[in-house]
Amino acid sequence: MADNPPNSAKPENLQASGTFNPRHAHVHHPLFQSSEFFDPRDLVQLKYESLRALRHDQYSISRAAAEFGLSRPTIYQAQENFQSRGLEGLLPGKRGPKSPHKVTPEVLQHLQEVSAAEPALNAHQLAARVRRRFKLKVHPRTIQKALNSKAKRGRQTPA
Repeated sequence: MADNPPNSAKPENLQASGTFNPRHAHVHHPLFQSSEFFDPRDLVQLKYESLRALRHDQYSISRAAAEFGLSRPTIYQAQENFQSRGLEGLLPGKRGPKSPHKVTPEVLQHLQEVSAAEPALNAHQLAARVRRRFKLKVHPRTIQKALNSKAKRGRQTPA
């Protein structure tokens, strides 16, 4: 395989985007052995090519997993994501919680009402109010984010 120059930023860029394949040494498919274009470190490219091999070259899931260095569950998940969201489905999603799980709609409504009635309250004071009313400990920064996020959504207008 034609290696990238040693000072290439590609591995760092792949790492930063969450698309670096740490198991690149396990990739045995011929496309990835002697090409500058096909990079075994690029997880999105591996997933796409494994799906292409399944569909157009009639690979089995086991064969695709072995040749592309991916697990069978990874390939099944890639198939599902690709079918539902296209190429974007092969990109890594946001890890961790997708939204504040303690700030339920009821808690948020309470926060909005209290902060509208008493705009001088800061996030620490609002957190204390939530703790008293809902018996729920919410970090002040979470409260700030929830209130700011909702305020921004209400003000958005197309440019």
